[in-house]
Amino acid sequence: MSTATARIPVPRELARWRNAIFVIFALSGLLLSSFAARLPAVRDALKIDPGQIGLLIICISFGAILGLVVAPPAAQALGSRNGMAAALIVGGVGLLLAGIGATLIANIAVTVVGLAMLGLGNGAVDVMMNVSGAAAERRIGRTLMPFMHACFSLGTVLGALVGAGAAALNVPTWLHLTVMGVLIAVAVAVAVRFVPARVEDASAEASPAPTGTLRQRIGRATVERITVWRDLSLVLIGVVMLGMAFAEGSANDWITLASVDEHGASSAQGALVLDAFLVAMTLGRMAGGPFVDRFGRVTAIRSTAGLAVVGLLMFILGGNPVVFVTGAVLWGLGASLGFPLGMSAAADDEKNATTRVAAVALIGYLAFLAGPPFIGFLADHVGILHALFVVLALCVASLIAAPAVRHRVHGVAAVHPDLGEPNASEAA
Repeated sequence: MSTATARIPVPRELARWRNAIFVIFALSGLLLSSFAARLPAVRDALKIDPGQIGLLIICISFGAILGLVVAPPAAQALGSRNGMAAALIVGGVGLLLAGIGATLIANIAVTVVGLAMLGLGNGAVDVMMNVSGAAAERRIGRTLMPFMHACFSLGTVLGALVGAGAAALNVPTWLHLTVMGVLIAVAVAVAVRFVPARVEDASAEASPAPTGTLRQRIGRATVERITVWRDLSLVLIGVVMLGMAFAEGSANDWITLASVDEHGASSAQGALVLDAFLVAMTLGRMAGGPFVDRFGRVTAIRSTAGLAVVGLLMFILGGNPVVFVTGAVLWGLGASLGFPLGMSAAADDEKNATTRVAAVALIGYLAFLAGPPFIGFLADHVGILHALFVVLALCVASLIAAPAVRHRVHGVAAVHPDLGEPNASEAA
């Protein structure tokens, strides 16, 4: 983006849309981390072991995958504004149900239903907020998706802090999660007022309105979800998402244990290593937009995936605390841009942006959710650090597939706005 273009003020209507999407991303992160922060209390109230806790968390995963499936027809039927509001309200209701089921009435069935609703709402809003955010990004003409995902990270941090404070003050878990669920529902109802009802471009708006029964529309959406994979570039975007989501999810669940069990850190020090990773990832997303605008998506993915590879090598092989902590920081920076830029790339084709985003989001979710258990299975046989070599290999695959995320306009590689010609890295 040229300097002159960058100085052009953002129109008020677009600025409100952008800011509303920032809030919705943060609410999504807040929804997920609020329950996670009270897991110890949930475990104690239900009197279940770690394996059963894992099964509860899988309920969120199954709900999220269902949310990814229903998001395209829901967005088509309701529009993005009402769809995002409905999704987060469902998630908020799920959060309060999970809290009441787990700690007020100690009923696993109610808890499972609540967690499935939480996952369903969060999975559906994930697709719709990324599509709407990508549309706002294109109209403003600046790379905003990394910062949007940074807002999600900030939401998770806020949820964890509020949860820690509630636990320290002995606030009942059901009350804490009920209040958070209601606040999330109210906040999204306010925020979506500034989001367009639908985000399709002029060509999409000129298309005939959706026809047929809801069942027929869902059937057409399912066919689109399958046929969209005929686009090789989308498959390669999925490879980028796979590696980067695997890197993020594995770090969230294993970096603390690896630091304690295999690097000899204390429990508190292990938590600080995870904090270093999360802060680095959040800062990478905050700074990612200007970097992408200057150098292009392909260079950004190659640079960050390279940092992830170096960071993982340092974390796996470095016995010295300075080395493996520095590795965790580089790992966090390296994992910062793959998911948001993959979402942006998938949404370049506005005609079927929701379907494309839902397709690659499914890959990212599966990697994010299935990656940590897979690393755990390997760790039982070879140790956590050696198991992380799988993550390193997938980061290398993301680096190789980076050209797939180049900016495209109607399916054609776009001219880099700074150079007046295709960016050298994006033409590769």
